[in-house]
Amino acid sequence: MYNCIIVGSGIAAMQLANHLNNKSRVLVITKSTRRASNSYRAQGGIAAAIGKEDTPFFHYEDTIKAGCDYHNEQEVRVLVENGPALIEQLKNAGLPFDKDEIGQLALGMEGAHSRKRIVHCGGDATGKHMMEHLIASIRPTIDVIENRFVYELMIHPDSKKCIGIKAKDPDGNNEVYFSDNVVLAVGGIGGLFSYTSNDSSVAGDGVALAYRAGAEITDMEFIQFHPTLLYINGKTAGLVSEAVRGEGARLIDQSGIALMKGKHLLEDLAPRHIVAKEIFHQRATGNDVYLDISTIHQFEEKFPTITALCSVNGISIESGKIPVAPGCHFLMGGIAVNSVGQTSIDGLYAIGETAATGVHGANRLASNSLLEGLYYGKKLAVHLNEQIDMNETGVTSFYPIKTSSLNIPVFPNKEEIQEKMMAYAGIIRTHSELELLKKWLSEYDYPSFMANSFDEWSIDNIQKLFMLQTAKLVVNAALLREESRGAHNRKDFSMENKRWGQLHIVQSKKGIEMRERQREHTEIEIYA
Repeated sequence: MYNCIIVGSGIAAMQLANHLNNKSRVLVITKSTRRASNSYRAQGGIAAAIGKEDTPFFHYEDTIKAGCDYHNEQEVRVLVENGPALIEQLKNAGLPFDKDEIGQLALGMEGAHSRKRIVHCGGDATGKHMMEHLIASIRPTIDVIENRFVYELMIHPDSKKCIGIKAKDPDGNNEVYFSDNVVLAVGGIGGLFSYTSNDSSVAGDGVALAYRAGAEITDMEFIQFHPTLLYINGKTAGLVSEAVRGEGARLIDQSGIALMKGKHLLEDLAPRHIVAKEIFHQRATGNDVYLDISTIHQFEEKFPTITALCSVNGISIESGKIPVAPGCHFLMGGIAVNSVGQTSIDGLYAIGETAATGVHGANRLASNSLLEGLYYGKKLAVHLNEQIDMNETGVTSFYPIKTSSLNIPVFPNKEEIQEKMMAYAGIIRTHSELELLKKWLSEYDYPSFMANSFDEWSIDNIQKLFMLQTAKLVVNAALLREESRGAHNRKDFSMENKRWGQLHIVQSKKGIEMRERQREHTEIEIYA
């Protein structure tokens, strides 16, 4: 019996684990390995207002502008205000941030930021250094179990409290773990799309798990597509950090013409949804798009990860051009939570990209994701430390009854799901294409499986069902939001025609409703 089970192993999960009470019984359980996460792959860095000419207010303003005024403003304020202290704590703990020529923290520039405020490690290997630091800090008494596919949240039939999880080992054997609190920190939904920067293990499991358990899900239409993924032979092969453009790289077409000139005041450093849309339009007309890196001196030293990525894929840095295309990068929506990560289910929490905290609005500001993971991981730990009773044994008498499985239907393969999502629910959306996708997804509607146990199912079949379920949530929300805002681009509604204000699409097993976020901050309010 644990005090806390953390599902996932990225920055939010590890930050939480490291700040929980030393006497608490903690389990970290992850789908792949503790180093297989989007956090580990993060290149850009952590946004924090620590420069002499910077303030948290400027950081706040940039966040609101990039996210199209669709935020929980109070949560944005406390996030950016805590940024400098979080960086200072990590620096004092020995994290090797890069420094400038006078020994101060080196600050990078990224899209939609008005100041240099991105701290980084190892050039473009911030995620790796950060995660190695957090992994090394995990106390020996914390149980860490890798290669476990969590397929069900256990809800007590009387109290309706989340009391544990069910998982499968690589051989498909079932395991049950009980806990006073369960935290979902499993990342986003990149695996739903054929072009993505995400780790291969990330496929929307957290959202599907929470939805099946009855939790509220919100803002699933807001999916950020990163403008610059390495593009080779019709496929994307990894992220090319926005920090490259921050160092002076320009987007050009195959004729060498600057792509973003005259398209936005910030040109190549415009918000991600604007740059991604321009690249998408170019590629849709048959034109290749490149990052011109010829003006960046010592590129290999500044960006060793990207240099290695290009080398492995046969792209010569000496040519001065990197072929790029947009791909699914980050989910701004997800599981609806309050200010400490509490979901609408007692005992169930969500943090990191899995959670919809309201800090990213309709389009996340670059490098705010690692900051979010650090802040909410620590904040939830403080909350749980106040709640956990070390002498409490919790519920141990309730075991879910295994039901006889129904005949398992034939699902489409993962590649087909990814291709259809990319084609019909990707960067540019239309009503007709979303309806076609909704109709296709409806062919795999099996209401009986919402209540059915997956004890006898294979991991592959459960994963496909989770992907289909999460895809439906995305399509439902994208159809209902009849406006273009941030990362949600409806071709039939212009970006200027933002009519909805703070109206949010909330989905649960009970149905779909429109809900306006309350602007005032309370500890018990569920933020969309």
